[in-house]
Amino acid sequence: MTAAVPRQAHRVPAPPLDAFVASIWYYENPPVPNALERVLPNGAASLIVNLKEDQTRVYRPGLGYRCETASGAIFCGLSSRYCLIDKAEQECVLGVSFRPGGSLPFFRVPPRETLDVHVSLEALWGRRGAARLRERLLEAPVAEAKLDAMECALAEAWRPAGLHPAVEFALGTFDRRPGETSIAEVTARIGLSAKRFIERFKREVGMAPKRYNRILRFQRALAHAEKGISVDWTRIAVDCGYFDQAHFIHDFRSFSGITPTAYQAARTEFRNHVKFLQSAAVSA
Repeated sequence: MTAAVPRQAHRVPAPPLDAFVASIWYYENPPVPNALERVLPNGAASLIVNLKEDQTRVYRPGLGYRCETASGAIFCGLSSRYCLIDKAEQECVLGVSFRPGGSLPFFRVPPRETLDVHVSLEALWGRRGAARLRERLLEAPVAEAKLDAMECALAEAWRPAGLHPAVEFALGTFDRRPGETSIAEVTARIGLSAKRFIERFKREVGMAPKRYNRILRFQRALAHAEKGISVDWTRIAVDCGYFDQAHFIHDFRSFSGITPTAYQAARTEFRNHVKFLQSAAVSA
């Protein structure tokens, strides 16, 4: 008997949404046993809709991995470190990955108020709006139609809102040179004091620019690790601009809760989803 193959679809929405949304995606997977996975911070907020059941379960470090439940449609603000999810909830899920600062036109909530927070879509779009979105997604017969329904809902919710030019410049600079650009270098080009720039960046993106830049560098290291089965973490640390190996491991543990070696042993097909091993959690 042939094993069921996961079904996936994704797209970048049409303008003007593409300036704020990096991707709308759909993932359908055969049923799997309940198991936890680490979700690592990637520098972006997202909207996740569990189409299998109208519930979301999240486990946060520092709470003894106690389960927090919410509705099946949640807005996930920018994350500063990993959280845990139930892998069974990935059986049928649709999501929206926003660009940095890109959630504001759709939810009108300052990004810094949702840092490390999962918010029920009902709290943002109202019970009727959230229920209507779920109905539209479930009624759509195929993956592409579900993406159409989500893109339509985003277009209806969209209200013009843009980033301050200084923040937009900083994001572009950080993206090109993650971890290599200092706040002083940016402020020297944009004509704002460091204090004003940091406050503006936190308000529009969701976290301080220094930590955001560190997350981009962490993501760059993960991208390098994807290039082969045999991973030279020392080489990756040098290539990604870390001062030394100890600095690299400190940052890695800060964002993922595990060491680079443990990440390599527990990685999945998705860069930011890692099998949760209790032994690794205890040592983290």
